Amino acid sequence: MEELQPSHSDTSVSMMGLSMSRSGGTSSSALKRGPSSSFEGLEDETSKKRFKEDLGNGPDIEKSVAKPYYEALAEDLAQELQCGCCTELVYRPVVVSPCQHFFCGSCCVLWIRNGGTNCPACRGVSTIVTPSRPLQSIVDILLRADPSRERAERERIQADEVYKAGCSMRIPTPREASPEPNLNQNADYVRPCPHCAPDNAFGWRCPQPVIDYGVDPERAWHLDDGNPPGHAFCGNCENLLALRAPSTTKCDLCQVSFCGVGVPGRCLAAPLLSQHPHNMSDLGDLIQSSEVYGCFDHNTVEVDIMLDYLTAQEISPRHIYREVASHILSQPNGFRPLIELDLFVDIHSVTAGIDENPDAPRNRICRQCATEVMLWGIKDWWIRERQKGFLQETVTRRPDCKEGTSCSRQKDLAHAREYNHIIAPRFSGDSVFSTEASMTGTQGSPPVFAAITADAARQLEPEMAESRGNATVTDLPTNSFLIDGL
Repeated sequence: MEELQPSHSDTSVSMMGLSMSRSGGTSSSALKRGPSSSFEGLEDETSKKRFKEDLGNGPDIEKSVAKPYYEALAEDLAQELQCGCCTELVYRPVVVSPCQHFFCGSCCVLWIRNGGTNCPACRGVSTIVTPSRPLQSIVDILLRADPSRERAERERIQADEVYKAGCSMRIPTPREASPEPNLNQNADYVRPCPHCAPDNAFGWRCPQPVIDYGVDPERAWHLDDGNPPGHAFCGNCENLLALRAPSTTKCDLCQVSFCGVGVPGRCLAAPLLSQHPHNMSDLGDLIQSSEVYGCFDHNTVEVDIMLDYLTAQEISPRHIYREVASHILSQPNGFRPLIELDLFVDIHSVTAGIDENPDAPRNRICRQCATEVMLWGIKDWWIRERQKGFLQETVTRRPDCKEGTSCSRQKDLAHAREYNHIIAPRFSGDSVFSTEASMTGTQGSPPVFAAITADAARQLEPEMAESRGNATVTDLPTNSFLIDGL
């Protein structure tokens, strides 16, 4: 077969095209395949016109496409940054560990104050809640791109009053669950107490047992007739109890009885110095208590100084309660000034008994009254504690405010940091008199005793001989009913 040879003209064209391509004289588009036959019928003018229109509208098209995209991105980002509590754009975000759910700092504080004992989102047990800088940075970027999404100024001010930016917190651990309510078969009649049954598990029977409505409706005790004879309702579980039962105890301050069988350790009026304050099991509960700030006239600076001191010294709320109770016991009138202030009235939802002898010694106390005692005396306790000399010089060198506790500027952070508002009692002769400001105070701030003997004051200056976790009181009344159960 005869071999085909390229013609001279084809070789020249190929060589010329290659040479021009190397020299850059002709673009690579000249070597591309020609247009499809379907475009051969289009006029050049029409194609140029459409090309110019497309070229002129290019930026507008890009903007029209980009604008919905960025709006959708901002909307998705705002949805992802919603607080799990208020469902608004998160403000001063905090992260719950270990589940990593995040919320507004103020929402988390309110959750804890309202009794929350776990993560608000997943209900998981939490170890610590910390502020989140990465989330705050993302929120700031979103607000710079779309300022309309910012929370209202009033909301931000209210949130800042609840939560201080940058502060960590702890969600209290779940407490022991309360027992199921002991519902009556008929809501209008009293159900018998655990000791009314003839063969009960407690080995003691009521001398005046209550008739069960389901057994004898005609002889059942109606609630409108008050408490059945020899019975009352427990101040904790609110079930009926027998007043003379061996397990029954009564608080000598609020005069409410406790069954001792409903919830162990809680349905109990314990000896004064062995009781645990209600909802004050550790320092975290004290930090989250709004009532503590009320005791200090809402002076957050002074409260923060005290809380830092308690953390450094590992002082628990129970230790504070014991020292406050011991101090009250050392006074000539004991608890009588507190009782006259009606401090323990209407603490429980059940009907209290009658205090037949106001001068009788106070031996037992319930958990709720223990908390009232601690809050009543915590400010005066802090005044005495400061005198031990463990505070930093930056705190002790601050000059005293001339208006003292009655100062109306205590909520002003700058003024509260510059001046001391925790004024110690003045010594006069053989007695220690409280300042006028400490005596009057403001609503929510407990008054201090009018006079304390100098001997009693000198006894309280040394540290009590007790460990922080297991306190044993010395140089104070050591009656068995006071320290039983320590």
